[in-house]
Amino acid sequence: MRDSFDVVINGGGPVGLGLAVELGQRGIRVCVVERYPEPQPIPKGQNLTQRTSEHFRAWGCEDELHSAHPIPKGGGIGGMTAYGTLLSDHTYDWLNRSNVKDYYFAPNARLPQYATERVLRARAAEIPEITVLYGWYGESLEMTDTAVQLTIAERDGDGRQVIDASYVVGCDGSRSFIREHAGISETLSDHNRMMALLVFRSEELHELLTRYPGKAFYNVLHPDYEGYWLFFGRVDHGLSWFFHAPVPYGTTAENFDFRGLLHKAVGQEFALEFDHIGHWDLRVSLADTYRAGRAFIAGDAAHSHPPYGGYGINTGFEDARNLGWKLAARIKGWGSDALLDSYSAERQPVFASTARDFIENFIREDREFLNQHSPTKDTDAFETAWKARAEGGSGVEDFEPNYEGSPIVPGSQGTPSAKGSHSFVARAGHHLPPAGPEGRAAGVALSAGFTLLCADPANAAGFSRAADAMAVPLAIPNCAADWFTAWERRIILVRPDGFVAWSGDSCTDEDVHRILSATIGQPRD
Repeated sequence: MRDSFDVVINGGGPVGLGLAVELGQRGIRVCVVERYPEPQPIPKGQNLTQRTSEHFRAWGCEDELHSAHPIPKGGGIGGMTAYGTLLSDHTYDWLNRSNVKDYYFAPNARLPQYATERVLRARAAEIPEITVLYGWYGESLEMTDTAVQLTIAERDGDGRQVIDASYVVGCDGSRSFIREHAGISETLSDHNRMMALLVFRSEELHELLTRYPGKAFYNVLHPDYEGYWLFFGRVDHGLSWFFHAPVPYGTTAENFDFRGLLHKAVGQEFALEFDHIGHWDLRVSLADTYRAGRAFIAGDAAHSHPPYGGYGINTGFEDARNLGWKLAARIKGWGSDALLDSYSAERQPVFASTARDFIENFIREDREFLNQHSPTKDTDAFETAWKARAEGGSGVEDFEPNYEGSPIVPGSQGTPSAKGSHSFVARAGHHLPPAGPEGRAAGVALSAGFTLLCADPANAAGFSRAADAMAVPLAIPNCAADWFTAWERRIILVRPDGFVAWSGDSCTDEDVHRILSATIGQPRD
């Protein structure tokens, strides 16, 4: 007799495992199919946001995340931009996530993706509802109106087996098998650039960059590269590095001077040893929908882009957190099919905004700056423009994904977007912030289901009755009175993923039923 699951996930990288943990903790039976028995040792996905640390807190492994790849004292996790070369006199801090730290319940982190994946593999192994099949991959998919069948094949053998499930999720990368077989189309924005990925060791480069304390990644703007970055990142502090840069099509390890390229980017020669030389095409891709019947896609299967700004893995984790509670709600019977539709309605436009308003905007703004300003042509004009860039921020402050206008955020207007503003006000469709700069204690009040935060306990009775009638899990914790001063709302309904479903100062019982119904995809007439 074949095993049957609620959800089968094709792809057990960080996003697939994060989704599995999100579902498994909710009592959902999950099978994860992962091609590689061990995490792949290519350093990528290193810059984890404060919001990602919140996910790991919800998944029960935040401490393990922060201890998985310790950074030596003085190492730091900040970034900087340099003009021309790394050793230039023209630099400024860049992508400084500490600028928004007060608006989240957990600190950000920096570690390579393979270390993050190990943390999630260990957490998944602790949850009985999760089965992980390492060394297997999806080979064929059949879907009906009521179920899916995923035939999987052994990576290093001839084995075949069929996995029965209610739903399938493709977390299987930019060449997603699930996306293709579910018939989900994607839109590509091709920049016609071939990029090199170099992994190398160099203690001498570490010594050269001690002049920039607290930095872990470095972005070089060079006039020769038309706004595309020369990008360095630390892996093991003091020794190993990765590097991205555009190179001509047809470039190979044998016909190109990669050592010379690194020396040009740094500004002087230094000793190094290569561990890996690879290539990738610089393009932005976005699936036209994240759902097709009983199939869903998340992470790179839904969206992929160059590693500009650390959006990739963090966006994938947010996909997992958004989709997980909705799938669980549908499987347990209190969420509607419309709730599942809201996954694509919320997450797809957020990435479209991420690509348009941040990633491609970085390239465009950098190209325009390099075309207009040069320290050798007009030093004063360059210095003025460079100072303006340094003072203008790096996009961290404006990157505030929100679901305003979502079909399950009643009363909100607009369209879900990655662009917004950080605030301590508890706004519908936005991530719930701490209750002021020192108000992180509010985070412990949030439950795995919906959470109702009330300044006046009398306002909770109507929500409690409505939740019981709809079988919606709702926690109503005790709250400190001063929380609501910062939030500027007296009643706040928080979704299982930590976003505000609705907020206000008062509501009738009729309002309560309308609000709660809408948030689970069951609007009342």
